[in-house]
Amino acid sequence: MRKLIFIFLFIIASLSYLFEVDEILVKKFSFFNDLKISYINKAISISSSFEKYFNQAETIEKLKDENKELKEYKILYSTTKKQLDSIKEFLIHVEIPEIRPEIELVKVLSYINFNDFTKVWLDKVPQDDRILGLITENSAAGIIVNKNGRSIGLLNGNKDCSYAVFIGESKSPGIITSGENGSELEIKYIPIWAEINKGDEVITSGMDNIFFEGLKVGIVTEVINSAEMKIAKVKPYVNVLKKKYFYTYKNLETPEETKALVEEKTNK
Repeated sequence: MRKLIFIFLFIIASLSYLFEVDEILVKKFSFFNDLKISYINKAISISSSFEKYFNQAETIEKLKDENKELKEYKILYSTTKKQLDSIKEFLIHVEIPEIRPEIELVKVLSYINFNDFTKVWLDKVPQDDRILGLITENSAAGIIVNKNGRSIGLLNGNKDCSYAVFIGESKSPGIITSGENGSELEIKYIPIWAEINKGDEVITSGMDNIFFEGLKVGIVTEVINSAEMKIAKVKPYVNVLKKKYFYTYKNLETPEETKALVEEKTNK
């Protein structure tokens, strides 16, 4: 029934335009002109809404790509700044070779074992057997190892995941690894003379050539003293088990290459 009414009205509208009836009606009845203007405005509004929607969808996709690129640049900037700040503390008149980090976005494909959420397959083809760092939200998230030509992500909390850190403002050294509690990490091999306290911030030290210095790790929640060393329990800043994407960090210069370049610069 509605279709018949619509067809009838459409035929009347078409004939009215054909015989210029609309002009006569507009002159005699002003509300027809108001109705016509309202219809045109509505059609223009609907058309503009559709155009705006498709433009927004295109803009969102563009912004997502730009956001990924900006995150990569942010990590590159942090890498260079932290290393340069560290260098400035010790070297003033020595010319330093270029710092050449490589940052790459990687995706988590799946768990390797369903009973261990800290060990995952990544969609990265390893170039060599070097251990790489995993980064998320400007924090250290774990490491990458090469196993039979495939990349395995060992996230914070995995028993085989460890890297060098500094603790507190005194930058006491230590090695962070998994803790007894799944929600906490532990720092071992802290010198017995180190002054560390609950609430101290933990950052990567870069001394293992896995990360650069300054990536955030977590906060010390407890300090345990033993006869030979201290152990610190750490609450990490980020829950890495919920992440589907990470950035990998690789310093393209090995310690041997860096040493050779420094010696070359200083001997000139």
